[in-house]
Amino acid sequence: MTPIRIGNASGFYGDRFSAVHEMLTGGPLDVLTGDYLAELTMLILGRDRMKDPNRGYAKTFLRQMEQNLGLAKEKGVKIVANAGGLNPAGLADALRELAAKLGVDVAIAHVEGDDLIQRAEELGFGKTLTANAYLGAWGIAECLNAGADIVVTGRVTDASVIVGPAAAHFGWARDDYDALAGAVAAGHVIECGTQATGGNYAFFTEHGIGVPGFPIAEISADGSSVITKHPGTGGVVNAGTVTAQLLYEITGARYAGPDVTTRFDTLTLTEDGPDRVRISGVTGEPPPPTLKVCLNGLGGFRNETTFVLTGLDIEAKAALVKEQLEGALKARPPADVRWTLARTDRPDAETEQQASALLHVAVKDADPEVAGRAFSGAAIELALASYPGFHVTAPPAAASPYGVYRAAFVDAQEVPHVAVLPDGTRRDIAPAAETLPLSEVDESALPAPFTQAEVRRVPLGKVVGARSGDKGGNANVGVWARSDEAWRWLAHRLTVTEFKLLLPETADLEVRRHLLPNLRAVNFVVEGILGEGVASQARFDPQAKALGEWLRSREIDIPEALL
Repeated sequence: MTPIRIGNASGFYGDRFSAVHEMLTGGPLDVLTGDYLAELTMLILGRDRMKDPNRGYAKTFLRQMEQNLGLAKEKGVKIVANAGGLNPAGLADALRELAAKLGVDVAIAHVEGDDLIQRAEELGFGKTLTANAYLGAWGIAECLNAGADIVVTGRVTDASVIVGPAAAHFGWARDDYDALAGAVAAGHVIECGTQATGGNYAFFTEHGIGVPGFPIAEISADGSSVITKHPGTGGVVNAGTVTAQLLYEITGARYAGPDVTTRFDTLTLTEDGPDRVRISGVTGEPPPPTLKVCLNGLGGFRNETTFVLTGLDIEAKAALVKEQLEGALKARPPADVRWTLARTDRPDAETEQQASALLHVAVKDADPEVAGRAFSGAAIELALASYPGFHVTAPPAAASPYGVYRAAFVDAQEVPHVAVLPDGTRRDIAPAAETLPLSEVDESALPAPFTQAEVRRVPLGKVVGARSGDKGGNANVGVWARSDEAWRWLAHRLTVTEFKLLLPETADLEVRRHLLPNLRAVNFVVEGILGEGVASQARFDPQAKALGEWLRSREIDIPEALL
């Protein structure tokens, strides 16, 4: 059978609006997918649903369909997206109304069952705003097999919107684990949109990426795939961009999902021509018996102020304002107060901005008054009574609510998975019949070390790439080399101990390292660095998107031969 061409037009809620049209007009496609959901997005949609129970889905998707539904029908492109969020049935109804208004005859189906909020207490989740299990691909496949032109889902795994169409197209069985795993790998690469085509790429200066086009996976019957993009679009697809995305937001060699556990230590990447990278050799195993559940709750209220400290005596100025503000708040201090001094200043600076450091204070409290004007007002009241040159980056403001993310796991048998077909028929999707508890793989053998007496102290990023991201309160940093020699050096040199030395913010946290020799990569998982998840805004870079670039900027002794 010929490969199925599956394109992606959204990596997050808020991605490039024009991407749907670009993908439909840029070249041939069989299926167009979109990933609109993330842990933070579920919180946003949960707050939307609190205001109006008929909402809770990605409104952007509906507007994109208003412009492109007729075009997709004309070109025979099916559309699969998780834009249903907390209300896939509501989005499906809205799409039917839209199709009738536009006079476009399309069959619309949806997948539901992931929303466990009504059973949160029963399942032991406690009080929470959202509770959504990660469903798999088989509900999507059922809808497509029933003739759906559009399938919208709630919380399925990001790769499932790609795996479902491939499984339906090729008629895969539930235990075709290698084929499913190959599709998961392809889905993992393209589900974040332009991150596979040069976006957020460590070596972006080597390519004129412009505005990257969105990616396409050409998936074959055996699950192998070619990652590419429409001709003439910006960006680049090469082994590096695909490696970077494969390392994004993973842990070790086993990548667990509801349908298959994908072995990332088995896949092989091969350049297959300009802007074409083949993924092959992926093996799969039965999925674990449990499903991951994303829980979001309201954690309280937060606020922040940034003081600008200019010129001399930066440390003394910071100490003074800290003492003054904490004194002003001592009658009822916020429950959590965090100070961060960023020494962005330099001596004998040629501009005032270059002469200035930033002292940031963030507070959290259950009481919006305590974290609100009581805090920000107290900070501004110091304006004429504190350090010389006092000013702040923003006026006083009220507190804003923040969210708390938790992950839970539930027996897959406890989670309904329902395909609601275009004619309204409801079909239950059975959980996996065969499961295998998740476990770590045996540590890969280290390659022979690469040693050379002559070294030079330069940034680590001169010889390696990195991609980092968030998983709840944890962060991952995938680091890869681009030659066998550099891999031999990296595998021995960048230990957990060295990682903590290079990134002092991780020194007191648990850090685990996983080797992926087939990608010439090591993946570090940093436990707890993001606190209670991205919505809690626990650190300067709340989603750890730039953690890898910080690591690459740190200086280390590197053998001259690698430079």
